[in-house]
Amino acid sequence: MKRQGIWIGLAVIVLIIALSGYAWYQQQAVRGTGNGPQGGPVELPSTRGDFALTQLDDDQLAVLFFGYTYCPDVCPMSMAVVRQALSELDEASRERVVPVMVSVDPERDTLERLSEYTGYFGDAFIGATGSQEQLEEIAERYGVVWRRVETPESAMEYTIDHSSSLYLVDREGRIRKRVLYSPAPHALLSALESELGG
Repeated sequence: MKRQGIWIGLAVIVLIIALSGYAWYQQQAVRGTGNGPQGGPVELPSTRGDFALTQLDDDQLAVLFFGYTYCPDVCPMSMAVVRQALSELDEASRERVVPVMVSVDPERDTLERLSEYTGYFGDAFIGATGSQEQLEEIAERYGVVWRRVETPESAMEYTIDHSSSLYLVDREGRIRKRVLYSPAPHALLSALESELGG
């Protein structure tokens, strides 16, 4: 009976921790976003030299994703979703889409590592990152949240909890569509076709 009480107590503690983590995420998701993500300029060092949204042509869109290369699940899945959606577009439409992964882990994600990582998903992908200050300023405008979680028992030392939306953004930094995370490409493909006039 005593052992059962211990297990119930541990279950309650785990539940409280999980709920507090979810509450943190919900609280942070609305931080500084007003009526939603505001968007705006993105200018960062990248795997293709200095990247800026203003480098896009008038008819091009960037697919912005915020993540990190050591992410075990959401990031590679999201990158694969972008690759799948691009493969469903005709060639003319595909050339109008610039996929950009912005790393929120500048401590580990060097441009060399980002180049190797994005290369797994296709030549069209660009990896970008910057200083903590640059990333926080962009994240504030795009409604992106993340936090470092120490994992001293792991060889990785830490992971990063982060939001996982995809943003279709034009050269002026206007967010045309925000696509929520999905392991399937349908929502992103639909958003791209709508915005590209396909």
